[in-house]
Amino acid sequence: MFTIEHDFDCTVITLLDDGETPLSEDVVVNAFAECVTVEQYEPRTDSMQRITLSMAQLRDLAAALNLPEGSYSFAPKTETGPSSLG
Repeated sequence: MFTIEHDFDCTVITLLDDGETPLSEDVVVNAFAECVTVEQYEPRTDSMQRITLSMAQLRDLAAALNLPEGSYSFAPKTETGPSSLG
């Protein structure tokens, strides 16, 4: 299950682990114009853990989720069209 909320400066997506036990803590994704943060509470240290991804890293992650094992890079954008994976 997940929720989506639109705040003033970002979109907040919360992923809830509603599957079988053991359940993980909720994951909160904050999408800003210049970056995306992923946060999850860590009960062992009683702290929130945060990872910040640039928009380029997020693009690469999205592409990687649907590709087989290997090494990839995006070709630079050209005047005739968008960048392509190569």
